[in-house]
Amino acid sequence: MAYILIVDDDAEVLGTVWRALSREGFEVLLADSAAQARERIEQRRPDLLILDIMMPEKDGLQFCQELRHDERYRTLPILFLSAKWHTDDVVAGLDAGGDDYLTKPFELKELNARVKAMLRRSPPSDESPSSITVGDLKLDTNTFQISTPALERIQLTSTEFRLIEHLMTEPDQAHSVHELLDVVWEYPPGTGDPDLVRAHIRNLRAKLEPDTRNPIYILTIHGVGYMVKS
Repeated sequence: MAYILIVDDDAEVLGTVWRALSREGFEVLLADSAAQARERIEQRRPDLLILDIMMPEKDGLQFCQELRHDERYRTLPILFLSAKWHTDDVVAGLDAGGDDYLTKPFELKELNARVKAMLRRSPPSDESPSSITVGDLKLDTNTFQISTPALERIQLTSTEFRLIEHLMTEPDQAHSVHELLDVVWEYPPGTGDPDLVRAHIRNLRAKLEPDTRNPIYILTIHGVGYMVKS
């Protein structure tokens, strides 16, 4: 049974999400602030964190960034659930380290689908290779770290890892945004926000590329999508 922690200062939202996910058979715990959430996470690491942005004292973006700077939680799946719906808001959430973003008001069916998709994204199996090398890129599948000749041991989030792993597993092949949403995020065909892919590609480039304006590792194939070149 997956354990999910929901963080929101709105008691009504907490109750609604708790009831919806409990009916799906998940173990759900609640927190109404970043401070309370940190206590709960330290006591027991959740399988998924659902996080509001607009909270008093410390907002969700700050809290997410704190977690991503702690090596224990760099791969913790994080879903932002927020009333901030503009594209810039979504990108800010993903830039802070979120894996996915759902805006309020939301359909419970959509919430359940997003949660189940995120929980299906299991870590590499024992049969998976311990590393993947394409050109100057070397990806460690055990630690979710990637290295280049100029940079060593760059830590990735779980979604960044899955995205670059897919691109590196099939190098020299252009992958469309919709294909990546299907494969990496495991959304049904035709669903999912393309901004999820674009934001995570930008974050990967910020970590990997010597010059993000002229990428050499993750290439944009105009009119198609993205590719890692061998």
